[in-house]
Amino acid sequence: MKQGLRKNWRQFTILVIINAFVGGMVGLERTILPGLAQEVFLINSTSVILSFIVVFGVSKAITNYLTGALANRIGRKNLLVIGWLVALPVPVILIYAPLWSWVVFANVLLGISQGLTWSSTVVMKIDLVGPKNRGLAMGLNESAGYLAVGAVAYLTGMIADGYGVRPYPFYMGIGFGLIGLLLSWVLVSDTGHLVEEEGENDETRQLKNVFVDTTWRDRNLGAITQAGLINNLNDGMMWGVLPLFLALKGFELRSIGQIVAIYPVVWGLGQLFTGKLADLLPKKAMLFYGMAFQGLAIVLIALSDSYTAFATLSVVLGVSTAVVYPTFLASISAYTHPSQRAASVGVFRLWRDLGYAAGAIFTGVVADLMSLDWAVIFIGVLTLSSAVFIAIRMENRGRSK
Repeated sequence: MKQGLRKNWRQFTILVIINAFVGGMVGLERTILPGLAQEVFLINSTSVILSFIVVFGVSKAITNYLTGALANRIGRKNLLVIGWLVALPVPVILIYAPLWSWVVFANVLLGISQGLTWSSTVVMKIDLVGPKNRGLAMGLNESAGYLAVGAVAYLTGMIADGYGVRPYPFYMGIGFGLIGLLLSWVLVSDTGHLVEEEGENDETRQLKNVFVDTTWRDRNLGAITQAGLINNLNDGMMWGVLPLFLALKGFELRSIGQIVAIYPVVWGLGQLFTGKLADLLPKKAMLFYGMAFQGLAIVLIALSDSYTAFATLSVVLGVSTAVVYPTFLASISAYTHPSQRAASVGVFRLWRDLGYAAGAIFTGVVADLMSLDWAVIFIGVLTLSSAVFIAIRMENRGRSK
């Protein structure tokens, strides 16, 4: 097997399909879990409600790092299969949970599963396509995942509106887990050997310390990593706060599900185009403008009150997130040696997904102390600041020397 999208299109397509099921597992919770906390468990504290996002973000972040560190040792496929095995109990727990702590535990499992499955598909696709199409590969991968997030979020909202927040919306998750496990076990082949072949001809400099350089010391990698953290910080806010924010504005669950679904659907569709652009356009510009428009859209969401305004701003947020998301991983890959790529991607995804926890904690505290409106505004301003940081610190060159 040699690198190249055309040569490996069958394996690549299987991984895209699998990642759609990975995204579907997150979509199960996107619309209805905050409502489940209020309706079933009678929880009114925003901080307590968002605890499920905190544990999801922390467990996923740590697992991302371990997946990157262990990918060359254990094998990409093995980690993918293990991830699906961990995911199988999640929808069952959500259906029968007698206490909110059970829901929180289910999200620990979901975070571990997402870290193993999503990280594995990312690294395997990068392995398969080679240097020329990394952005395209990430665009297709993330598009499949987030289209599934949006579609399932919409479907769960519809089902919950007609039949209640449980058990029916979570039945889909049982099917997603079984199908994802079967496809990963039977049809996926490991790609680790491709890294060794690519590394023999790659002149990208080796990082002195993958963790330190990816986190901060390398100007480019550090700028990308902080933007990834802020991106998921505002996504964590959108996940946990937007349904509550819309409910306070008087929207019904069906309308909330529609608005909440727009953002990840546009995010997913947009990456079909922005992924390839990440291979062609300056990565610094894409990251700067993407983060800037994210921040602007979030601030305006806090000042809006109509369905049309929320829907329009969700589209803007989805497009701007689609610009940065595949660019993150394409940039990390461009600035690291093939032998260190999986580990560097793991470090980046560690910090990026810690953003979920940071966003949930921050917005929960601000919402409880001040208001949901101020929580959203603060996150928007922080996102705008991330764009400024990229403009100042990141270099324009395409690859590290």
